[in-house]
Amino acid sequence: MENSTKILFVLQGLNETMSSKHTYFFLTLPVYLFTVLVNLTLIATIILEKTFHEPMLIFLCNLCVNGLFGTSAFYPKILVDLLSELSVISYEACLAQIFVIYSYIFCEFNTLAVMAYDRYVAICKPLNYHSIITPRKVVKLLIFSWLLSISESAIGVVLIARLTLCSFKIEKLYCTVWAVVKLSCMDTTINNVFGFFLMFFHFLQVVLILISYINIIKVSVRSKKDRSKFMQSCLPHLIALTCFSVAFLFDLLYARFGPTSRLHTLRNFMSLEYLLVPPLLNPLIYGLRLNQVRRRIFRICSRKIHTLK
Repeated sequence: MENSTKILFVLQGLNETMSSKHTYFFLTLPVYLFTVLVNLTLIATIILEKTFHEPMLIFLCNLCVNGLFGTSAFYPKILVDLLSELSVISYEACLAQIFVIYSYIFCEFNTLAVMAYDRYVAICKPLNYHSIITPRKVVKLLIFSWLLSISESAIGVVLIARLTLCSFKIEKLYCTVWAVVKLSCMDTTINNVFGFFLMFFHFLQVVLILISYINIIKVSVRSKKDRSKFMQSCLPHLIALTCFSVAFLFDLLYARFGPTSRLHTLRNFMSLEYLLVPPLLNPLIYGLRLNQVRRRIFRICSRKIHTLK
């Protein structure tokens, strides 16, 4: 695109909140700080405590890292916009925001799929768990999750960068693929085909996760120990998957097929849910539910409090 450095997109998602921007700022800032705090606390605890270097907790640590990665593309920008009279973003910054946000989304799906596989092996094939989920395999799965996510997002950004745009008004709080694609004057068939391919691929991931959990539930009902494992690690995982996938699917389908003139506030809320809620709740409903992690964090906090006294 010619003269891309001079292009500014106007983000119109804050139009309905113009009169209360400062109120939203003072509500958003503590949520962002708390999200960073709980994720960093869980990451630091898992990294520093050698007894926590087991596959499930390493995958959970990766989920927290990905949550911080995703929120970094949204919170700082929205906080600045809430203090500004006009919400704008440059062409390059918009593409960068799309890259980070979609890398986060795809990595979230990939990590949740890997965690489901880990729980399936742990509960359905416990005798073979350590021979199947080896440290080397854990590293390979994590690298593959990130490389696949980054590659998917990078291809999407490249396909957007080739488009000539006729308008520069985005009806959302942040840049998304479809919000920019529909501003194009060119044929966007390639973008649409690639988008539907990614949607089908990650929908297939969710189906495979649900199938693995059907098998896990069948095994878990046989013994009290397996039921306890399911309640402690699998149930929070299902909650995280449901919250994330339902909100993302709603926003994706509404953005493509829903009316633009109605339910604007609801659409904005749902488009924020998968960016704000999982990074905040994953450490709480998943990590802190695990007894050994929770006890270790409380022990460290108690020690710090006694030290300060």
